Amino acid sequence: MNDVNTKTYAGDVLPPLAWQWVEAGDAVVVDVRTDAERAWVGEVPGAVVIALKQWPTMALNPDFDVQLQALAQAKPGKKLLFLCRSGVRSVIAAVRAHELGLEAYNILEGFEGDADQNGHRGQLGGWRKHGLPWRQS
Repeated sequence: MNDVNTKTYAGDVLPPLAWQWVEAGDAVVVDVRTDAERAWVGEVPGAVVIALKQWPTMALNPDFDVQLQALAQAKPGKKLLFLCRSGVRSVIAAVRAHELGLEAYNILEGFEGDADQNGHRGQLGGWRKHGLPWRQS
């Protein structure tokens, strides 16, 4: 898996459309954030967790491809909607899924959205800002 400069996946969707697809039974959210991010910041109920990188080293998950292929087999015909903190790692994951022959989308803005002028997330877009389902442990 390499970082990419060009988009080679099915497309980008805003969080509300992603949630509509999930509610309709057409898609599944794949949360590629670390365990620490989900524990500290929150998570999407029902999302499938397949971390792209592992905390604390942020090394690539060596089992990512195998886990992703197992999900695709368990959820045949479903669009895979990749979610990370801000929409960067999810692009990498969507590209990799596309390379594996899967229908993959990036969820724009991620879970927390971009940082504002004070460096705070959660105010400029993101899954939570759109008022979509989430929980915090």
